Amino acid sequence: MDNFTPYVIKSFKHDGHLHRMWLTNWRVPSSMLHEEHQKQGMLVFINSQTKIQEADGKEWVSRIPGVSFFIPKMWFNIVALMEETGVRYYCNVASPLYVNQQILTYIDYDLDVIRLPDRTVHIVDQDEYERHKLGYHYSSLVETKVKEGLAALLALVNEDKPPFQDDMVIYYYEQWEKYKSGGG
Repeated sequence: MDNFTPYVIKSFKHDGHLHRMWLTNWRVPSSMLHEEHQKQGMLVFINSQTKIQEADGKEWVSRIPGVSFFIPKMWFNIVALMEETGVRYYCNVASPLYVNQQILTYIDYDLDVIRLPDRTVHIVDQDEYERHKLGYHYSSLVETKVKEGLAALLALVNEDKPPFQDDMVIYYYEQWEKYKSGGG
């Protein structure tokens, strides 16, 4: 049976400086992935009480368990946060992931989509995107990819397409809990 494998996730800004690092994220084995997630080549990670390091060196520990979804070639990633009131999806418009050994990296393009447990959807940090677009001199290609990524992400959110399925989020987290406690 496949094991959960630890990865580091690093988020950068367009100019190459580190934005944030999640130091321990457990990759869900391919054999455990839902058929639709396998078909899309998704990489799914669990983190709970993981140490997070900010660009300025400050560290803190996440309090809310998360299940992260990365779909190859897509200009976004999705983090399902398992809160007491339900699953909140925090989605980053970002470059496609790059994986080197057990380190996953991407460029964060500021725009975020949040879907609350009551299914309301908010687009946030548009002002930050506009500021960075000028400051980092995003090319027209990057601007196009960001807009396409946001549109594709909103389509998935609004149509409840994978991975916006609370039952799968909970399933992955429960499988990791079993593994962690020696039952996997």
